[in-house]
Amino acid sequence: MTTILQGNIIHTPELGKLETIPRGYIVLEDGVIQGLFARLPEQYATCPVEDWGDRLVMQSFADLHLHAPQYPMLGMGMDLPLLDWLNAYTFRTEARFSDTDYARRVYRALAEDLISSGTTRVSAFSSRHTDATLILMEELERAGVTGQVGKVNMDRNSGQSQEETEASIAETVRWLEHCRFDRVKPVLTPRFTPSCSNRLLEALGELAAEHGLPVQSHLSENAGEVDWVRQLHPDCGQYWETYQKYGLWKPGTLMAHCVFSDEREQAAMGENGVTAVHCAASNMNLCSGTAPVREMLERGVSVALGSDIAGGDQLAMYQVVTASIRASKVKRMETGAAFLTVPEAYWLGTTAGHRYFGAGDGFAAGDPLHAIVVDDSGLPEPVRELSLPERFERAIYLMDKGHIAAVYSDGRRVR
Repeated sequence: MTTILQGNIIHTPELGKLETIPRGYIVLEDGVIQGLFARLPEQYATCPVEDWGDRLVMQSFADLHLHAPQYPMLGMGMDLPLLDWLNAYTFRTEARFSDTDYARRVYRALAEDLISSGTTRVSAFSSRHTDATLILMEELERAGVTGQVGKVNMDRNSGQSQEETEASIAETVRWLEHCRFDRVKPVLTPRFTPSCSNRLLEALGELAAEHGLPVQSHLSENAGEVDWVRQLHPDCGQYWETYQKYGLWKPGTLMAHCVFSDEREQAAMGENGVTAVHCAASNMNLCSGTAPVREMLERGVSVALGSDIAGGDQLAMYQVVTASIRASKVKRMETGAAFLTVPEAYWLGTTAGHRYFGAGDGFAAGDPLHAIVVDDSGLPEPVRELSLPERFERAIYLMDKGHIAAVYSDGRRVR
């Protein structure tokens, strides 16, 4: 079925390149983009048009790093450094997800919050609990969120959430056997090197190879963590090598943070198709540092954005985008590196994340539609008529869920 959306179309097909089509058209066939047009081709003249008037039709967001069971602890422990924060809050909170009724309530609310905030693709950590992880996948799919979810593995240094090694492996296999979802797929998830024994990392590498699964974890987030990894793996020259030696460092691997990734570690990411996920708010909240995003981009590393709740204090990705801009300006003051412009940061929070899941550039023909409609009419009245790039910039900085009039995910309107 052919359907058409009309409105002020805004997308970023390239890093830093903002394209706008005033009162333009997106033509869809069964939810798949056929093209963008300033004028509607005659062949579509009789097709139904969903007219969004003067509203902004923009790409939806992709959050490539969030901890779903930390949703209840947003805004807590923000005065603690990473390792203390994990022990004081995180492991205790995640242990609660052995209760599947509690998991259902929390994950339903989270999924609805994601959609209402305009996030339609995620790569999410669950807890170590198989049943709760399956509930998370079910609730995300029910709400219209697409992407991937991982049952977390951690058999050492994990407090109340720690597993036994063989039980962790067996539960991972059981979880994979029950992953039967259309739009939410499994991703193997060793929490981070200090929480996983060599035996567990080895088993996860074998599962990744056997099932062709992607991997997500953490890398070089905190100076104390990097030192700890060096002590645990004295045979490895750098943090990334602890993943490489077990087959977990490969195309499709997501590594969150990369705050202390130097030129050699960045080169290893670029050469092996590993994506760095920048989590600016979390890195600032936990005093970890500011990641060298510009440096990574210039070296050809794939970079996307993550909310990293609850180290990050905001789930909404438009706030993650602006946090990334602010962090880049801190980096500019520290090193002189060029800061991220609004179109660049938006590209990282949309196109870069969607591309990880196989999409094209911007609103690309052949892709299922992932979009939001933003009504910016309630923002402060400007002194003059604004251009579409100006309206876009203001919306990124000022909008909230109340400004999002509609959400489209995987070709379907879900809000």
